[in-house]
Amino acid sequence: MALKVASRAEIAPFRVMEVMRRAFERDRRGEACFHMEVGQPGTGAPEGVLKAAEAALRAGKLGYTDALGIPELRQAIAGHYRDAYGCAVDPDRIAVTTGSSAGFVLSFLSAFDAGDRIGLVTPGYPCYRAILQALGCEVVVVETDVEDRFQPTPALLDKTVDAQGPIDGLIVASPSNPTGTMLDRAALETLCGYCDDAGIRLISDEIYHGITYERPADTALSFTGQAIVVNSFSKYFSMTGWRIGWMVLPEDLVRPVERLAQNLFISAPSLSQVAAVAALDCHPELQANVARYRQNRDLLLAQLPTVGFTRLAPSDGAFYVYADVRDLTNDSMDFSRRILDETGVALTAGVDFDPRRGHTDIRFSYAGATAEIAAAVVALRNWRV
Repeated sequence: MALKVASRAEIAPFRVMEVMRRAFERDRRGEACFHMEVGQPGTGAPEGVLKAAEAALRAGKLGYTDALGIPELRQAIAGHYRDAYGCAVDPDRIAVTTGSSAGFVLSFLSAFDAGDRIGLVTPGYPCYRAILQALGCEVVVVETDVEDRFQPTPALLDKTVDAQGPIDGLIVASPSNPTGTMLDRAALETLCGYCDDAGIRLISDEIYHGITYERPADTALSFTGQAIVVNSFSKYFSMTGWRIGWMVLPEDLVRPVERLAQNLFISAPSLSQVAAVAALDCHPELQANVARYRQNRDLLLAQLPTVGFTRLAPSDGAFYVYADVRDLTNDSMDFSRRILDETGVALTAGVDFDPRRGHTDIRFSYAGATAEIAAAVVALRNWRV
């Protein structure tokens, strides 16, 4: 007799991980491969992080920590908000997490019950949707377009509520994955006020803060004390494999998150916590990474139209260009597979980010080395010829 498999596991795969696996298979076979599929910095952790980690390893005192994180890291993160945003954040409101992924799990578990309705912008990060569905929450799709800069507005939310009913929560990401677009300061302030007035719990995904080009990103903490802010050391701080992130919580959610974290995760990795304290003092090295991302972005925005990708979303931050490829295909999954097989350029199909409309979209990640980005453009140009 077959044993039961829980229905909560019946969620869509994270397709970019499957593309990455196929790309790594090309690497192992010694075939040309240009990695533009995954949102991972092409550089390792900063030198200061490595030195702090080595010292911690040699000290040999790594073990469980407080569920909300070591005091030194929580205080350093509070200092980061003071220095970067001019925001006074009590370290007691900060929870250190096993990457932003654990932060989203803890956010959803602490703020929503099964059956609650959460507004989710499309195109958007697919793991929000999958986690919410696994937890029994109802996803309410808020469809955006390039005219909205792929960001939610009160007008769009009113339209969504009128058509689909009220929502209990909303997730916003600025800069966004996959589009790289941002809310300006006035738009974010308006959105925070709208959510507070409507009793909607706002979750602000700020993991790409620091990677912006024309202006710094604003934090929701500047405008509301009711939002949950999720951030990570993975992107700007170039520490993806260290699995370390954080949340800034409203006061009413601190103790609920602590209880959940104690039972689900015990604590974030202690080595990564110690190293992350040092990361907050590594800005010169990290800003050099951002300068390279800017160079890569400018290269793609200039060159992609010359090889047939002419409908590009604004790339204000993060390290993505989102392309509308309806002039080239109506099946972005097959299109991206053919590009990988025939050119070695690994891209992500838009259906990962927008299940209904993403069959005509492709995401380019430009987090790698500039030489690799330039070589990928040449490979695409030769293929298109």
